[in-house]
Amino acid sequence: MAPARSKTRLFRLGSWVEARRVAAILRQETIGGALLLGAALLGVIWANTPWSDGYDALRDQVVGPAALHLDLSVGAWAADGLLAIFFFVAGLELKREFVAGDLRDPRRAAVPVAAAAGGVAVPALLYLLIAGGAGGGAARGWAVPTATDIAFALAVLAVVGRHLPSALRTFMLTLAVVDDLIAIVIIAVFYTAGLDVLPLLGAAVPLAVFALLVQRGIRSWWLLLPLAAATWVLVHESGVHATVAGVLLAFTVPVGRDGDGLAGRFEHRFRPISAGVAVPVFAFLTAGVTVGGLDGLADALTDPVALGVVTALVVGKAVGITAATWLVARFTRASLDEGLGWADVVGLGLLGGIGFTVSLLIGELAFGHGTARAEQVTVAVLAGSVGAALLATVVLRLRDHAHRRLRAAQARDEDHDGVPDAYLPDAG
Repeated sequence: MAPARSKTRLFRLGSWVEARRVAAILRQETIGGALLLGAALLGVIWANTPWSDGYDALRDQVVGPAALHLDLSVGAWAADGLLAIFFFVAGLELKREFVAGDLRDPRRAAVPVAAAAGGVAVPALLYLLIAGGAGGGAARGWAVPTATDIAFALAVLAVVGRHLPSALRTFMLTLAVVDDLIAIVIIAVFYTAGLDVLPLLGAAVPLAVFALLVQRGIRSWWLLLPLAAATWVLVHESGVHATVAGVLLAFTVPVGRDGDGLAGRFEHRFRPISAGVAVPVFAFLTAGVTVGGLDGLADALTDPVALGVVTALVVGKAVGITAATWLVARFTRASLDEGLGWADVVGLGLLGGIGFTVSLLIGELAFGHGTARAEQVTVAVLAGSVGAALLATVVLRLRDHAHRRLRAAQARDEDHDGVPDAYLPDAG
C-alpha cells in the first residue's frame, strides 16, 4: 500500500536565515513606524493650531527647475520623490523574497500573494458599495483602502507580537510588500492622467545602463545615483507616477543566493533612509488637515467617501485577507501549522488595514491635492488605520500570550551554534 501523503500545512516554520532576516527588519521598522506616527501627529497638530498658515506655506512652497518641469511644491516632492525611495526599498524586499527567500517556493508564495490579492479586492468592492454612488467622482477613490503600510503595520507587529511564530511575521512582511506592488501597478494604470510615450521610452536608457552596472556588481554612487535620478525624471515627465521608477530600479538589482548580494547591501543602506526620513516626511506633509474639533471630525467621517474608506480598511482588509487564506487552505486541502489558529490570521488581516502611506498618496491622486474631498479621505485614512491598529493589537496580544510558551521551549532547545533545534533540517 502506498504511503500516505503528508498534509500540506500553511505557515510552516521557514529557514533560520529567513527568521533572522525578518526579525532584523521588524526591529528597524519599529523605529520607522514610531517616527511615521510621530510625524503624522505633528502634521495634524500643526494644521489645527492658529499657526496653520505656516504649515500650508511650507507644504505648498514651490522649488525646483521649471525648465525640467520640476517646479514642484514641497508636498509634491515628498509624494513623488521621497516615496520613490520607499518603493525602491519595497521592490528590493519583494525581489529578495521571491529569488532567495523562503517564498521562492511557489507553494509558500501562494498564501501571502493570494492574501494580498484578497486584501485589495474586498476593500475596493466594499468601498464602491458604500461610496460608489455618492457622485462627484467618488468612485475614483476605490483604491484608497487597498494598500497596507509596511512601516506602521510591522511596527505594531513588532511591539505586540514579539512571540508570534516567525512564519506569521514573514507572511505579514511579504503580504505588505506584494500589497504595495499591487498598489504601484494600480497607480501606474489607473491614476496616470496622461501618458507621454517619448519620455517613458527615454527612461529605458538610463534604466538599462543602471541595470548593466549593478549586474556587474558596480555600486559606486557617483555612477548609479545620476542614472537613477535620470530614470526618475523621465518617468515623472511621462505622466506615470514617479514612484514607479523606484520599483523598476529595484527590480534590476541582483540578489545573491544567500539573499544578500547587491540587493542586500542596497536594502541595508536605504531602508533607514526610507523608514527614518522619506516616509515620516511624507506623512508630516500629507496628514496635516484641519479637522475642526469633534464636530468637524464627525462631519468628515459621515461623508460616504470617508465612511467607505474607514469601513474598507477596518472590515474589508480583515475579511479579504482571512477569506483568501481560507480559500487557499480549502482548495489545496491544507491546514494551519501546529499551534496556529485562524485567530492569528484574523489578527494579521486586521493589521493589514493599516493603510497609511500609500492610501494617503492614492487619496491625493484620486481627488487632487488640497481639495475638500482629499482632506476627508486623509481624515478617514488616519481614523481607519488607527482603528485597525487598535483592533489588531487586541487580537494579536491575546495570540501572543498563547505562543509565549512555545517560544520559551524553543529557547531552551537552542544549541551551541545559536540555531534553535526547530530550524534544523532533521527537526520534527
